[in-house]
Amino acid sequence: MLENGVPSQAFLEREKEFEIVMVPFYDLQTGKESNGILCTQSTDEAYFKRWGKEYFEKEYGPYGIQTIWNWDKDSDLKPCAVYLRHCTLAAQSMGEICYTSFLDDTYLVDRTTTIRSYLEQNPHVMEAKPPPALEGRWGG
Repeated sequence: MLENGVPSQAFLEREKEFEIVMVPFYDLQTGKESNGILCTQSTDEAYFKRWGKEYFEKEYGPYGIQTIWNWDKDSDLKPCAVYLRHCTLAAQSMGEICYTSFLDDTYLVDRTTTIRSYLEQNPHVMEAKPPPALEGRWGG
């Protein structure tokens, strides 16, 4: 992130699958309103427009992935354990309100299973360790 609040090119490249938007928020401790950056759902079409279909094919094609955002709710797609652990720890570090919201208001692709429920059914997720190259960034 740059000092002026604009996402850096490195941030945009790291979060390239998402729509990056500026949103207002209230600080829960001070009550002050401010603005922050949020990664939100996007579309495959937006990805292709920004990064190119060829880039998508290069990054995802070798793994047989044909979509980022168009997964059917019956696809049985599951989250990457290491990344879900990373997101869970990040939410937990933000305090109880954020952590509870993450666990109870975030759903798997089936649109019914909460993160809390998934973690209860799959406790191994919180034991997943990132590869050495990501330990510092993903809370190894």
